[in-house]
Amino acid sequence: MAEPAVAEPIATLAEQTTFAEKTFSAERTSSAGETISTEVSFRGERSGTAPLTWGQRAIWHAIRRTAPNDHYFNIGRVLPLADRGRPATVAATLDALARLVERHEALRTRLVPAAADGGPSQWLADTGSLPVTIAPATGLPEAAAEAEALLDRLSATRFDYPAEWPLRAALVTVGDRVTHAVLVLCHLAADGHAAEVLVRDLRLLVRRGSAGRPPATTPLDLARGQHAEAGRRRGAAALAHWEAGFRAAPPTMFPEPCAEPRSLRFWTGRIVSPALARAVAAVAAAHRVSGSTVLLTASAALVAAGEGHRTAAVMPIVGNRAAEALRDLVSTLSQDGLFVLDLAAAERNTEDGDGEEEGTGAARFTDLLPAAHRAALRAYRAAVYDPVEWDALGERLRTEYGREVHPYCCFNDMRLVERPVPEGPRPTPRELTAARRRTAFGFPATQDRVACRYCLHITEEGDALAVSLTADTAYLPPEAIRAHLYAMEELIVTSAAGSPPPVPDLRALLESAAGDRS
Repeated sequence: MAEPAVAEPIATLAEQTTFAEKTFSAERTSSAGETISTEVSFRGERSGTAPLTWGQRAIWHAIRRTAPNDHYFNIGRVLPLADRGRPATVAATLDALARLVERHEALRTRLVPAAADGGPSQWLADTGSLPVTIAPATGLPEAAAEAEALLDRLSATRFDYPAEWPLRAALVTVGDRVTHAVLVLCHLAADGHAAEVLVRDLRLLVRRGSAGRPPATTPLDLARGQHAEAGRRRGAAALAHWEAGFRAAPPTMFPEPCAEPRSLRFWTGRIVSPALARAVAAVAAAHRVSGSTVLLTASAALVAAGEGHRTAAVMPIVGNRAAEALRDLVSTLSQDGLFVLDLAAAERNTEDGDGEEEGTGAARFTDLLPAAHRAALRAYRAAVYDPVEWDALGERLRTEYGREVHPYCCFNDMRLVERPVPEGPRPTPRELTAARRRTAFGFPATQDRVACRYCLHITEEGDALAVSLTADTAYLPPEAIRAHLYAMEELIVTSAAGSPPPVPDLRALLESAAGDRS
């Protein structure tokens, strides 16, 4: 199938040297100690066009709102190749990269800009060539540092969506062996889960020459199914959940600015806490919910308390990979869900004698967890929908309300899996207090444009949870960002220690966290 005129190939097949010639050139130049650029050719089984999947439409919407700072969405991974297994040669690793692109259609798919009569679409190429950077290092420590430097450099610029393949690749070598492969992915082609699939498959292709059976479906086939009648019915059912949630919650969680924004308006605060990791696991086990639900509930409750709301609305990023056919699909499937939690309902339940402390009338944080678990499941089930129809719902509610209806409050648990809860007794208050002495906080990043007011990200760092909050300083100044993160630690740690704070006290907890750390 002919390539659309809007996306010229990086190089035609006639312009390419043979794979063997490129391999020889790469190995020879690497040994001389000079960073070079080369290309690998690929040949897939088919080409074609399709609309964007709903996940792609969602991230494209976010990219357009964040441009020109949309490099924020780039996804980077480093694959160490010198740690175990047989040595990886440059030739074998370049061949593995070519096989990776052939295996996963998303890596040879480009954006076709919107035509006059519709939105953007995607074009799948069957043949082409992928640029690869090769950087030599003198030893393994230097190679690891060079890989991280390449990751930063390749991630630092936005993709040219119509003209550039959605994968940037680099290899680091020591002598004639590859020590690291660096991959930077366009978010239109992959989400965090897909990035891990690619790292796994590239490792297998390098080590064994095969990554096993191909994925059960493809982005093009998924897109065609979503835009068919059955897909649209499912999307409409999901949007009914969104409309009900929007009507039950405040129009936005952060209605009014409270400070003069900083010159770089969006600040990221980050807390790394071993105590929080242990406390989340303990609370989750005690109340039979996931650790992600504990963190989502804490985030929602603190935002609602800080802004004076009785109902919280948070948009968790949902992976949408429950179906077996989607587990190994390289695509961007993640979409926003809508989590709505009525904090006042927990207080009403305790007045009826259903809470942890019967008859007190003051719900405690852990009293929120049963309803939060159910609300999270509803959010996950209703996170597959057409963003164009979602936009239309927003416009309809804006007209009805006379103002924008959007929580501007996001939650992204980026861990692929939660670690199993350690066996044995729950951590004691003394153990948690000792672990909190290792808590570290900082402001690692600032930027001038993000399409949200509160974005919480959860990752792991060793035995600790790393929680990052990127916020609009007009609504959450730096001191408030810090207070939210320390208050989350305090809330969950004290709950794990057996003294969950009352929900009406959460605002005071935020104020205390701000004062204690100022």
